[in-house]
Amino acid sequence: MADKKLRGQILFFLLVMGLSFYTVFHGQDLEQILASLDKLSPAAFVAAVVTALFFVSAEGIMIWYLLRDLHGASSLLQCISYSFIGFFYSGITPSATGGQPMQLYYMRKHHNGLSQSSVVLMTVALLYKFVLVVIGIAMLLFWHGPLKRHLRGYYPLYLLGLSLNTVLVLALLAVMLLPGIIRSILLTLEKCLVKIRILKPSAQRTERIVRFVGGYQDAVRFLIDHKRKVLHVCLFTVVQRCSVFVLAWIVYCGFPLEGADALTVMLLQASVYIAVDMLPLPGAQGITELMYRSIFADIFTDGYLMPSLYVTRGINFYFLLLVSLAVVVWNVVRDRRR
Repeated sequence: MADKKLRGQILFFLLVMGLSFYTVFHGQDLEQILASLDKLSPAAFVAAVVTALFFVSAEGIMIWYLLRDLHGASSLLQCISYSFIGFFYSGITPSATGGQPMQLYYMRKHHNGLSQSSVVLMTVALLYKFVLVVIGIAMLLFWHGPLKRHLRGYYPLYLLGLSLNTVLVLALLAVMLLPGIIRSILLTLEKCLVKIRILKPSAQRTERIVRFVGGYQDAVRFLIDHKRKVLHVCLFTVVQRCSVFVLAWIVYCGFPLEGADALTVMLLQASVYIAVDMLPLPGAQGITELMYRSIFADIFTDGYLMPSLYVTRGINFYFLLLVSLAVVVWNVVRDRRR
């Protein structure tokens, strides 16, 4: 059943990828684009690749940093591999829902406790979303005019993405701080859905709801007992988030362009991530490329818009997805040999 579901997710991912590629490449002068790509600085290309690898690896570093305090069994290299595994499964599943369960699966497989692994992953995920929301709100408050001007028709999508992420962070905080109330609400909602026959009765589902809320209670205790560690991870998450935003600036510097400042390029890249982060598309494919083409049209001028899109998106998603796939295959082969 799980294999069938995974095959369906991969097929859906490939379908969306095919449509995205058609949208991006259709009607483009490939010879002109290749000529423009030849002008990209090799040093900038290498720096962009290193930055992208750091972005994913940073999550693994944070997992390892927190897991040490809970006497976890995984090494730093294994924790970094969890990060790439999470990136791969998040990339091929709608709304990035498949990443954390697979990370938890491999962490348990490597002899980390269920409670340890859940608390660490919940803490990292909460801080990841929290930092994104703070950046998004700060942009809305202090950079509203330029943001609205550059986003044009995509401004409502930005507001939607920011709202969805904010609601998610508030919901997770509510589960942490008001576990009894949230548990009652979820169980009541489940009973109502069963009563009107939208859901079938399931003791396992009820148990999962209770376990889900209980897991976040453990996370609250961890956050309270390790305030300094959590602060360190929060600050490192800011660095991690900014690394993927600065990648677009590195690509800009790699082309013979001038006129745009680093902060504008980084904030526009951040606006794309915030807008598409919660959309139910694997890897937010298609909409990311369309939004990039629109908002960076005034930044990557002189025919460098599409080449910059191919390089930026190619490195920060498709290249990372291939590296993550290699890590997944390596873990599967190694486990089978053992």
